Amino acid sequence: MTGSRIVALGHYQPPKILTNADLAQLVDTDDEWIRSRVGIRQRHIAVDETLVDLATEAAQKALASSGRRPEEIDLVVVATCTAVERSPNTACAVAARLGIPSPAAYDINTVCSGFSYALATADHAIRAGAARRALVIGAERMSDTVDWSDRSTAVIFADGAGAAVVEAEPDGGSPGIGPVVWGSEPERGDAVTITGWKPVISQQGQSVFRWATTQIAPLARQTCERAGIEPSELKGFVAHQANLRIIEAIAGKLGAPNAVIARDVIDSGNTSAASIPLALSKLVERGELVSGDPVLLFGFGGGLAYAGQVIRCP
Repeated sequence: MTGSRIVALGHYQPPKILTNADLAQLVDTDDEWIRSRVGIRQRHIAVDETLVDLATEAAQKALASSGRRPEEIDLVVVATCTAVERSPNTACAVAARLGIPSPAAYDINTVCSGFSYALATADHAIRAGAARRALVIGAERMSDTVDWSDRSTAVIFADGAGAAVVEAEPDGGSPGIGPVVWGSEPERGDAVTITGWKPVISQQGQSVFRWATTQIAPLARQTCERAGIEPSELKGFVAHQANLRIIEAIAGKLGAPNAVIARDVIDSGNTSAASIPLALSKLVERGELVSGDPVLLFGFGGGLAYAGQVIRCP
């Protein structure tokens, strides 16, 4: 097996929008303060939708776009850090909703880098011959973890999901998913935490900012090198949508002048593991990225875990 490729994408966001003006009614903040620090103007918040609902909606759209039937999927992977149920896992619940018979199904939690980890494990399974076609989903209900009286986190996090259908590359084709570069800094795991039975998210904002803006760009360039591509050849760069200042700092150091930079954080907030597939799906849907375009995906955050790969757009 030569590798795998993404053949279709889909995304879903709950309809309720929480603006910066709305947040100013909850905590001591305002639009200027939020935009100047994290670049966000609004975010989507789930009200009645469960995590499984979000994931299923995005997955249905990806399946419909791919033209594949549920019975053609043999692996379901969900990246999330906000699952409430321990069993069945989110992947099994989504598979049941979609009518996917007998898939391998598992959740993966590396928080904000989760989608890139999930995509890598699906790619590895296909390369090894353990799967033929996978549904890879990033889905989060981050609002469940937010203390709405804590200005430092209440203005950042949001809900949503993105999904990709991944399948084996036809014989003789070039892989559409490049080698993963992944790792973590476990000794700094306390920089972003979600703890307790009623989980509450907290983060050391300045510490995470310094880490992301100094350490991620070299790793992103290493990812391009592993894929055999120069950053200048990239047509897109989709980083974890953590914070607009972080995204632009990394993009400035990457050296990819021809790349479309995903800035979905402005209208979607930080959706953790959902942010990369959500932003990528929107760019493809709008035609800002087209089939065959090389795009660097790079997730980073809680753990401090990171992962990235270069993909070809479906």
